[in-house]
Amino acid sequence: MTILPATAPALRIGPLELDVPVVLAPMAGITNTAFRRLCREYGAGLYVSEMITSRALVERTPESMRLITHHESETPRSIQLYGVDPKTVAEAVTMLVAEDRADHIDLNFGCPVPKVTRKGGGAALPWKRDLFRDIVERAVKAAGDIPLTVKMRKGIDSDHLTYLEAAKAAEGAGVASIALHARTAAEFYSGAADWSAIEKLKSTITGTPVLGNGDIWSAADALRMVEETGCDGVVVGRGCLGRPWLFGDLAAAFAGEERKYEPTLGFVADAFKRHAELLVEFFGEEDRACRDIRKHVAWYFKGYAVGGELRASLATVESLQQLDDLLGQLDREQPYPGADAEGQRGRAGTPKNPVLPQGWLDSRELQETHQAELIEAELSTSGG
Repeated sequence: MTILPATAPALRIGPLELDVPVVLAPMAGITNTAFRRLCREYGAGLYVSEMITSRALVERTPESMRLITHHESETPRSIQLYGVDPKTVAEAVTMLVAEDRADHIDLNFGCPVPKVTRKGGGAALPWKRDLFRDIVERAVKAAGDIPLTVKMRKGIDSDHLTYLEAAKAAEGAGVASIALHARTAAEFYSGAADWSAIEKLKSTITGTPVLGNGDIWSAADALRMVEETGCDGVVVGRGCLGRPWLFGDLAAAFAGEERKYEPTLGFVADAFKRHAELLVEFFGEEDRACRDIRKHVAWYFKGYAVGGELRASLATVESLQQLDDLLGQLDREQPYPGADAEGQRGRAGTPKNPVLPQGWLDSRELQETHQAELIEAELSTSGG
């Protein structure tokens, strides 16, 4: 793989300087405190919270307050917000700043999930350029000295691209960086990410750091993205599922070092157990933590000879003691399986027609008829 010189520049996001230009992408149900702490134990960078609905935060719902709570070891503290109402988003940002709950705030304009886009949120929102600009401008003002960034997709579909215009508006509003997932909402996570869009964005936005996201499955992919697109840093999502040590590989690669984790099965088992223990601490309930760790089984043990029966037992584990017993049945000396453990992780899905409010694409400006749907999108029960 291409090795960057040891003097590869750090990534500066406002006053924050990251020695490794790597950001952990927010992933619902994944990037909680437990997983962020685990990733930090292997590498460096910026580790962003799960996406939090701005209205739920303003209303101080118990779940939103729990999700914005960082462990004392986490620094800088990064929180991603999702919202569609400029006033509510600004209130949420104001709250985070006034109560000293974040060192970095990111706004999500890239979520392709139907329950979000059908109300005009996520990747659908930048189509309404006046609404997008209003949200970002108010949020930047409310953030003050705390760096505020945005993450977006290319657009709704290939006929309704928004990323260049939205990025220009975001830069004009004073955001500290712009991240692009190089797919449209219609593509969801299917196919190959269009890295040429990242290159085009970087050549268009010259005064604000541009981060690239999409199909980074290894440190080699990250270096190749930087080399091919000229982006200032990378955002890693599904590539680190069941592989938190990827951040160690990334730190080494960006430092110009040719070293890479090739974990034995025992190493993987220990990381899996550590993840479960951190989840117990996060949830405060062993049974809930065990239910949560189950979804990580396939990712951690991808490519290893574990056996169907043992995999099934791990995927229904009910206690840490049971987890210990099951992991004790593994051949800890089993070597790294190479390519079988590499590559895509998580569901790619298939392209789909984005679900949008009726008449959403008829105008680039926000219509009065869509106000009610936007209000629903801000309800704490709307998710995202």
